[in-house]
Amino acid sequence: MITTIENPGKETWPQLMERAAKSNADLGSLVDEIFTNVANAGDEAVIGFTQKFDKVTLTSMEVTVSEISHAIENVSAELKEAITMAKQNIINFHSAQVEKINTIETQPGVTCWRESRAINTVGVYIPGGSAPLFSTVLMVGVPAMIAGCPNVVLCTPPDKDGNIHPAILFTANLLGIGKIYKVGGAQAVAAMSLGTKSIAKCDKIFGPGNQFVTAAKKHAQNFGTAIDMPAGPSEVLIIADDTADASFVASDLLAQAEHGPDSQVILLTTSKEMATKTLEALQEQLNVLPRKDIATEALKNSHVILLNTLAECIDFSNSYAPEHLIIATKDALALGAGVTNAGSVFIGNYSCESLGDYASGTNHTLPTHGYARNYSGVSVDSFVKKITFQNITEGGIQQIGAAVVCMAENEGLQAHANAVTIRLNKLSDAEY
Repeated sequence: MITTIENPGKETWPQLMERAAKSNADLGSLVDEIFTNVANAGDEAVIGFTQKFDKVTLTSMEVTVSEISHAIENVSAELKEAITMAKQNIINFHSAQVEKINTIETQPGVTCWRESRAINTVGVYIPGGSAPLFSTVLMVGVPAMIAGCPNVVLCTPPDKDGNIHPAILFTANLLGIGKIYKVGGAQAVAAMSLGTKSIAKCDKIFGPGNQFVTAAKKHAQNFGTAIDMPAGPSEVLIIADDTADASFVASDLLAQAEHGPDSQVILLTTSKEMATKTLEALQEQLNVLPRKDIATEALKNSHVILLNTLAECIDFSNSYAPEHLIIATKDALALGAGVTNAGSVFIGNYSCESLGDYASGTNHTLPTHGYARNYSGVSVDSFVKKITFQNITEGGIQQIGAAVVCMAENEGLQAHANAVTIRLNKLSDAEY
């Protein structure tokens, strides 16, 4: 069960921040084998690995139009309405991220600006096991659509009958994603990285997955394919004082714990009474969860930590750099101003993390395992390249040319200096 620690010294904090670790000894060689086979045998290798790992024999990997139509019929009207509402909120939030072109004249005659260009082909990996994440289709597909990516490839593992969860197909169809493949695991990442006869080679791959998918995404970078971010098990850190509702806090801890046995949840609180009430509510709620066994395993690597001040709580959180941070305290908004490292922050008692996972509008594809120190969550920016432009007039080169020549010559790059000097000389000759 979850451990409780009271006022730990700062020297012990790093130990308390350790995430669950699994042995990766065999992952590298297996992933390398999968990539090598896909490189050599393409579709045949992908189908073979699907048979081996998912126990499904495929005649075709691509989902057909009729399969999509059938799936749409099998999604309830209530769920369709919920997904459609969430889609619009995500569009509303992400549309504001589109960068407006801002032209800057750094000196007279020297004009610079930056423009965005969509990544041509992006791959989307959607887990489809015990929790088919159709919500991730929205979180990745919407910003790709807003960015204007012309080609979106979606891979997701089939069930034992060779089918894809209807809600995944409905959501993909809602976003206009037409290339959908019944492929999961490292073989899906290999196919999107290398390209096969059926599956296009992708420039960048997005989406969460298990340890094999994560290892494969890292390996994909060796083949010139970018990835959204390093990924790991899901996590939440909650800061609560005596103004929080213990049942709310417990529910938020369990919402992350049920993701997987290697998930981690942490409660930081200044109130011993809040800690006690939360643990009581957590046990009560845990007992009725369908995924109780999974959540119970996650709680074994989780903590309730009592600290003296909320300032200490913020310091701990910033060092931990959580994927999700919930601040359920008095003056939570003011406390949030001190956050420097977090994937996504939820302010106040009613801002539960589940809302961000599905429908508030922010993205739920976030850095885990402390990567929030140096990575951001997925956004429209994740799907574009930023290209700088400059337009320099005759007067402009006369303004900055001498400085460039001086700098180039002092770096020993005479050809750089000559490229400027030859132009300046031509302008000087033209004046006479």
